[in-house]
Amino acid sequence: MMPLNFATADEDHIIKKVGGSAEVKSHLEDIGFVPGSVIRVVNSVGDNLIVDVKGSKIALSGELARKIMV
Repeated sequence: MMPLNFATADEDHIIKKVGGSAEVKSHLEDIGFVPGSVIRVVNSVGDNLIVDVKGSKIALSGELARKIMV
């Protein structure tokens, strides 16, 4: 298990755990980051990531990406 920001781009990854405060977890789950979901890192720009989750491209800060374990 590793934080999303260490995940290899252009490979499917399964979310194992979402961390952070209750508010952060709720926000991430609302936009599709739920344990068991398949996601793919499309691109990284500095510490930020663009992730494909459920067919939608979502930009995440490095801080949020570190809370998602794959």
